[in-house]
Amino acid sequence: MLFGRFGFKNKKVKDLRKNRGYTAKELAERLRIDTARIQRVDELKLKEVPQPLQKKLIPVLRGDDTDKIPWL
Repeated sequence: MLFGRFGFKNKKVKDLRKNRGYTAKELAERLRIDTARIQRVDELKLKEVPQPLQKKLIPVLRGDDTDKIPWL
């Protein structure tokens, strides 16, 4: 599992968001934050995002929330 995440934080938020199929608005709604805040960090690498927002983003962009759906 460790090797599958290599370089995850070096990717841009926009690339990770697009890989999961989210628009900026959908991601903002999922995290319950303002859309402008997502757009502001879209061009930053995940490791450059401020720590409080990074803690919210990582589980969603990694797909941890979809792993817990019982019918998949």
